[in-house]
Amino acid sequence: MAKYRKLGKDSAARKALLRNQVTALILNDKLITTEARAKEVQKIAEKLIALAVREKDNFETVTIQAKVPQKDAEGKRMKETVDGKEVTVYDTVEKEIKKDNPSRLHARRQMEKYLYKVKVVPAEPAGRKRNTKEIDLTTKLFEEIATRYADRNGGYTRIIKVAPRRGDGAMEVILELV
Repeated sequence: MAKYRKLGKDSAARKALLRNQVTALILNDKLITTEARAKEVQKIAEKLIALAVREKDNFETVTIQAKVPQKDAEGKRMKETVDGKEVTVYDTVEKEIKKDNPSRLHARRQMEKYLYKVKVVPAEPAGRKRNTKEIDLTTKLFEEIATRYADRNGGYTRIIKVAPRRGDGAMEVILELV
């Protein structure tokens, strides 16, 4: 008995496919795919969510002092002349940051092995490049998804059968977070 399905692909293509689908599932909370692929993606997604639930509160809040540049009314950095050179003027601000404990940091890196980095580009053409945002899926797992499933012991995803696909008759399913 095999430990996993080969999905008709070589190992590199299969790993890329599964990473892509796990990333899409966590980003959108829902995924439409074939039944065999959904069962493989479900295994990986359940492990990642269980890891996030286990480590969600394993951090400490630390207060640090950060240097932030002063800005004028137009939003540009303020400069002053010191010894004939223009130097940016900074303010010192106290910030609270979350510092991961070692086990949470390890969990974060384990998640990043499976999840691709996601960039969201706005639909309207004006300001496309400027308004591009990168979404941190590990933070989404820890803050949104883990808090949603904190009181649940497994069973974070469900598979709903839809219909056979028209072209090849493969059973299509919806894989979604419960």
